Amino acid sequence: MTEIIKSSSIRIKTGIVLILAVLIIGYIDSFFIMWLLFGALLVISINESMKLYKMKSDQVYLYSGALWFCAYFYPSPEDLIFALAIIYASILAYTKNLDKKLFMVLLYPTASFLFLLALYNEFTVFSLLWLLVIVAGADVGAYFTGRAIGKTKFCETSPNKTIEGVIGGVVVATILGVIFAIDNVSVFGSIVISIVVALASVFGDLFESFLKREAEVKDSGNILPGHGGILDRTDGYLFGSVIMLVILRAVM
Repeated sequence: MTEIIKSSSIRIKTGIVLILAVLIIGYIDSFFIMWLLFGALLVISINESMKLYKMKSDQVYLYSGALWFCAYFYPSPEDLIFALAIIYASILAYTKNLDKKLFMVLLYPTASFLFLLALYNEFTVFSLLWLLVIVAGADVGAYFTGRAIGKTKFCETSPNKTIEGVIGGVVVATILGVIFAIDNVSVFGSIVISIVVALASVFGDLFESFLKREAEVKDSGNILPGHGGILDRTDGYLFGSVIMLVILRAVM
């Protein structure tokens, strides 16, 4: 019991620090600082993902580092994913010794962080706040709804998830999403976007759970006391950001 209380206390303290850091960075609202922040998170996430993919090659840091440097200057950073994929494929075809798992790291998490940067660049910091609220709402709503009335298992990958919990999470995320929607998005549009992004975040969490089960680890890392690794805390955002950017470009 003492260990549970201690663990919860550490988790809450870390959560408060993270929230304060996010609020301060959001208030400053600087593209350079946001680029640095996402870049730092990307480096840590790549390190965690390499363990999940059971990779040992350090080449990914060189390629992804160069990609992230270019993303600072290029107006649509997510386009660079395809350029790097072609470079990977060309090196693989020429040398025949490139680790094919580099493509997996390119897809997750590198691509998602580029989409996060593009979302901020095109739709301002308020789009990130909207994403944050939706994903957090889906996560918290699913947790409490699942504990209260959850009975039906959602899937085999994550036995603790229930259909009732997922539905409850999407409902909470949608309500919050309508309240925090960015300007120029109708109420109907904010409802649709919130629902789709919330569902995407659920499967982002599910995908990371799948990777951890495959790697036979509890957490992706231990950099965040009480929370695990960066991927443990950003998995929903890494899927949600891609979907949000695609939909916003389509409707605005």
